[in-house]
Amino acid sequence: MQRNVEQFNGREAKTATFYHGSFETFAYLLPVFAHVISAVRCFLVYEAKYRMRMIFNHLNRFVTIVALCLLVFQSASAQNPSASPQSAQQIAAKVDEYMNAAVRVYRFSGSILVARDSQTIMSKGYGMANYELHVPNTPQTVFRLGSNTKSFTATAIMMLQERGKFNVNDSICKYLSDCPAAWQPITIRNLLTHTSGIPNYTALPDFGKTMSLPVTHASLINRFKDKPPEFAPGEKYNYSNSGYYLLGVIIERASGKSYADFLQENIFAPLGMTQTGYDNSSRVIKNRAAGYVAQGDSFANASYIDMTIPFAAGALYSSVEDLLRFDKALNTEKLLSRKSLDEMFTPLKNEYGYGWEIRKQLERQLIEHGGSINGFQSSLSRFPADRETVIVLSNNGSLSTRGIAQDLAAIVFGAPYKIPQERKAIALDAKTLEKYVGQFQPASGSILTVTLENGKLMRQVGAQPRVELFAESETEFFLKGTDVQITFVKDAQGRVTGQLVRRNGRETLVPKIK
Repeated sequence: MQRNVEQFNGREAKTATFYHGSFETFAYLLPVFAHVISAVRCFLVYEAKYRMRMIFNHLNRFVTIVALCLLVFQSASAQNPSASPQSAQQIAAKVDEYMNAAVRVYRFSGSILVARDSQTIMSKGYGMANYELHVPNTPQTVFRLGSNTKSFTATAIMMLQERGKFNVNDSICKYLSDCPAAWQPITIRNLLTHTSGIPNYTALPDFGKTMSLPVTHASLINRFKDKPPEFAPGEKYNYSNSGYYLLGVIIERASGKSYADFLQENIFAPLGMTQTGYDNSSRVIKNRAAGYVAQGDSFANASYIDMTIPFAAGALYSSVEDLLRFDKALNTEKLLSRKSLDEMFTPLKNEYGYGWEIRKQLERQLIEHGGSINGFQSSLSRFPADRETVIVLSNNGSLSTRGIAQDLAAIVFGAPYKIPQERKAIALDAKTLEKYVGQFQPASGSILTVTLENGKLMRQVGAQPRVELFAESETEFFLKGTDVQITFVKDAQGRVTGQLVRRNGRETLVPKIK
């Protein structure tokens, strides 16, 4: 900042002229400068009249301090992206750069959408909806949602409670036939929040062998009905697809309609969600993506699952554009009252509400859910206070969409993120690889089996196709086409005791059982 002061004879006041660089940065502070200049003139007149040099000197110091403060503010703003919101074009460019890297490194295949105030900033498809026919993914491509179905199931439950059909504090046995005595204390709320203690049917040992066979409600419920509860209702949290399957049955009993029809008539049709519905392999569904799993540098068709199996826990399909319509409705009272929405979005055990996870991310409240089903992954992330939404749907079932959604949210808010980078594989001899062969049991989910085939270390999750593990060091491995890294854990004698699995920035220890 430069200052020139010209002094005139008589009763003329002093005139000061101030200027600075980077006018755009300080334009919004011009009113502050106007007050400062006014004060300068006032004091300069006073000094000219009474020759009070001391006051003028103090004023000089004051103006200098203001200028220095503004310069510090400018520097802080430059280092804090949230102080200068990014334009939609800037966000879209960074998102596209990130997603192109995800396609190259992770073999991402799917569609993404980023929105602000329910208005789309960017919506784009990457990879192929069908690799055999070379059909590209688009924003209108529909994908199986897996467990993102649970958000719709919870919404339907709250609708029926508002209509007086039941109360979430009711025992589930009021609405289920042949209810075992052990389920009498279990409430609808326990099912919604995964605190029922009912064993998860998709984690049963024979699930991989039975998932391709159609079922009735009674036959599937019989698979877990007589198994003892894992804990008393409300005592703990344990993610259970069984609970949401039962919620679908309760919706049908209370409404007198099929689960699919109730959602169609009360959610999809009113919101104009024409690309959403209950999936069925025999139906012809426009723009439906095929599901795949990564196998090294290529894809394989995902294992078949009959859609009567996931039911209200995971049988819906949708597009990124339709999910934005659902997100927009949840910002209003079009589907549910504010009281019901607040109840649904209140976190209980393990930061889980009713069909939604509610937690902090990027120092903001995040309401989200993810989904995984044979050949597909999904993520719907909502930042309600900021009215920002990130939706990621994928037909590469080996790649978690949650990590991608986290990075896209970081881009939106100007937070740090990392562009996906290629990992380099090294060769290990068969004797070293043989140490890692065995079975590993996670706390929930299917057994992980590691085998050695023709000098390659292979990993299989339940009945899914085997995929190759690539070594980065003697104990560290990764899966191509995914964001999964695995470190084999050894004891003091060098024996393998487990796997440390890293995914989405989270680490999970999976013990070896055989």
